[in-house]
Amino acid sequence: MTSTETPQGTHGAPRSCSIEELRTLFLFEKLSEEQLSWLCEHGTVEAFEPGQVYAEGDAALWFFVLLEGTVVLSRRVGVDDVEVNRTSQRGVYTGAFQAYLGDRVPQIYRNSLSVTVPSRFFVISSELFAAMMRDWFPMAVHLLEGLFFGTQIQQQIVGGRERLLALGALSAGLTHELNNPAGAALRAASSLREDVVGARTDLAAIAAHGDRAPSLDTLVSLLNCATAKAPRGEAAPLGPLEISDREDAMSDWLDDRGVENSWELAPSFVQAGLEADDLEQVIGAVDDGVLPAVLSWLSRTLEAEGLTAEIEEATNRVSTLVGAAKQYSQLDRAAQQDVDVHLLLDSTVTMLGGKIPDGVRVVKEYGTDLPKVPAYPAELNQVWTNLIDNAVSAMDEAGTLTISTRADREAVLVEFRDTGPGVPEEIKGRIFEPFFTTKPVGKGTGLGLDISWRIVVNKHHGDLSVESVPGDTRFRVRLPLTWNGADGDPEQGAPSAAQS
Repeated sequence: MTSTETPQGTHGAPRSCSIEELRTLFLFEKLSEEQLSWLCEHGTVEAFEPGQVYAEGDAALWFFVLLEGTVVLSRRVGVDDVEVNRTSQRGVYTGAFQAYLGDRVPQIYRNSLSVTVPSRFFVISSELFAAMMRDWFPMAVHLLEGLFFGTQIQQQIVGGRERLLALGALSAGLTHELNNPAGAALRAASSLREDVVGARTDLAAIAAHGDRAPSLDTLVSLLNCATAKAPRGEAAPLGPLEISDREDAMSDWLDDRGVENSWELAPSFVQAGLEADDLEQVIGAVDDGVLPAVLSWLSRTLEAEGLTAEIEEATNRVSTLVGAAKQYSQLDRAAQQDVDVHLLLDSTVTMLGGKIPDGVRVVKEYGTDLPKVPAYPAELNQVWTNLIDNAVSAMDEAGTLTISTRADREAVLVEFRDTGPGVPEEIKGRIFEPFFTTKPVGKGTGLGLDISWRIVVNKHHGDLSVESVPGDTRFRVRLPLTWNGADGDPEQGAPSAAQS
């Protein structure tokens, strides 16, 4: 469309432009007669019947100023258009109001414009509007450019720092979480090596008894019998006093049979779940002279099996954490894909495990048969991180965080509910603004919710909202099941009041 054409959707022929009418608008009241004449010569007055004037995402070809009527501005959220402002104030403007920035920013309509009653607009093409701004207000244009791009760069820098801080916190938490199972596996491996060496020494001592020594088949049968008598994992764990009593009884039984290091062997048998009566049945007809060496070998072998299980459990924990980190970062995945929201939530909770205090209980209420959603998973994980971190911080180390999911028409709804003090009503409308934070100085950048808004609304065409009363704050993320495939503008922040 060229600058000589009229906006699509105009009903009737363009009306004549009145300099006197333009002068009554706050936007033009300081212009000279020559400038007002130029506007009337190059712009038109267009009448619109109720309906849509332009759609969000279309090329921004026109700058609109309301002369009379009622306008409604809306933003696309998933498959819905959500109203963000409605006004009848003469002089409000919208459309290609960033045309003077040129191709350095995407020149598209940032919202959809509709009228609810027959309305009139002064309309000028984006090309002419940009030229007018540069010719008439060169200093103002430079100031606006500096403000726009300066704020954009500032947000990118601070946003990058926010991501690095979050990554650092996650890395510290992950290191802590990995250190525990890794340390357990290291200690178990060290003990296992000692047991293997000791069992080898015991076998040599058993073999030294010659004909009185039990055969290898007999030793294997003794081990199998002892293992079979040990209780399974579902047995209730023993308390400290009961463990102490059993070790004393086992030590006395071993002393009666001439075992010198009974105090070392007794804990191993008790830990394996055996009592003196069990060992009485296991050893059977083993010669008394070789019995101490057999019992020592049996103790070390049972302990080695227990240590092997500990190593397996610890390495499984490490593998789980590494898998969660891989799922969280999405380093080996395509940028955009159909994702299971539950997998993303679980990986984020696992990654944040080290940051969640013991006094905060995490409850998952996941919906069944939840469909996959088209998404940028690494960025959604950043949203989950911000919302969970905010909830935990709000509860001050004590409370309940409930993460729930459910299908919601043509979308998936993810809700984060905390039992903190809530968001005060007077600031609820500002929490998605960049750099706005209620945290103490040095504790927050004020970009977590702003970044989350950009990711959910602009990148995923979804919706991010909050409801809050003391003891019940709910952040809801709504992700559409389908989208048009075109990325949103990640630099476009949360909607503010209509341009005026």
